[in-house]
This record gives sequence, structure tokens and C-alpha cells, in this order.
Amino acid sequence: MDYLKDPAAIYRSSFATIRAEADLSSLSPEAEPLAVRLIHACGMTDIAGDLRLRPDVVSAVRSALGAGKPVLTDCEMAGAAVIRRHLPAGNPVLCTLNDPRTPEIAARLKTTRSAAAIELWEPVLDGAVVLIGNAPTALFALLERLEMAGPRPAAILAFPVGFVGAAESKALLAEDLFDIPFATLLGRRGGSAMAGAALNAITAGPET
Repeated sequence: MDYLKDPAAIYRSSFATIRAEADLSSLSPEAEPLAVRLIHACGMTDIAGDLRLRPDVVSAVRSALGAGKPVLTDCEMAGAAVIRRHLPAGNPVLCTLNDPRTPEIAARLKTTRSAAAIELWEPVLDGAVVLIGNAPTALFALLERLEMAGPRPAAILAFPVGFVGAAESKALLAEDLFDIPFATLLGRRGGSAMAGAALNAITAGPET
């Protein structure tokens, strides 16, 4: 079989194809690297128009990570998508979904385990980087905590996926009600690979 095997050449060809096929003209300089990485993660060149972010999200994430703050994820898959070697301070990547306390919290609050797991972020949420790649209820729960004047993360990278609540939770985040830097993708599309790609675009650059 004749196919491309050189890793560097594959990356070059992939990113060249993205830039040739995707319309990135409307994106700000801050948004373009994220868009390129996200397209690379999902193979869909049309997502650029649905990307929403605050221009200060890149600097907010870098500052938080440079200060040693953790990355808080809603699921193990999102955490697995983070390229650890590019985290500047060996930052911990924490997921509380499978914490033994989470099922009891979910039962008490009558919510999903993903939303309940957010309760366990309380001691480390202030100044952290939040990475949501799966559960709309996790994003809703986080926004509810912010509405109640809870601890404030440095930035929110939110890419929950699905047919129930995903579009709505991300649209609410995009309203920028809490003055926290964010990046998200409107609509139903998302997922852990895209969440990780967004963070990796910030820590490692879009074409690394």
C-alpha cells in the first residue's frame, strides 16, 4: 500500500488542507489557531463559523497554567486528550467524575454524575482552567455555581456534545454573563477530542 507515513509530513499536509478548505477569514488572530486545531481534531472544516471565544481566553489560560493552576475536566476522555508535556508547570489534570463521593452527591441533588462531580471542584476551582468535553449538565452546573457567586475559574473551554442541552449550555456560556474568558463551539457538535484540541492549541500551538 502506498500511503504517507512520515509524521511531520502528515501534519504539514493536514494543516495545509485545513487552511485551503476552511474559511478562516472572519476569525480574529486569537480564534484562528483554536479553529485550526479544532478542525484537525474533528475533520469538519465548516465549524469555524460556530466558534465563539473571548480574545483574552488565550492569555488567561496561559497565565493560569503558568501559575501552576490545575486543569479541571468533566470526564476522563477530555483529560486524556491533553498533551501533558506542553503544560508549563506540570499542571495536574483533575477529573472527579469517578470519585467515590460523586454518586451520593448526584442522588442527593437529583442530577447527573457529571453535574455532581462539579461540586467536588470547590477547593481548587478558583483560578483553574475548566475543560468540558462531554456533559452539558457539567457546564450548566458550573454556570449555576458562578451565578451563586462561587469560586471563579480563570477560563472555561467548553465543548459538550449531544442532542440534549449541549447547544443550550454553550449558548448560555457564549452570552458572557460572568465575565470569565471562554471558548466554545455553538450547536450540538463537540466532544473530548475537541476540548483537548482547544487546550493544546493554546499550550502547544495550532500546528504542533
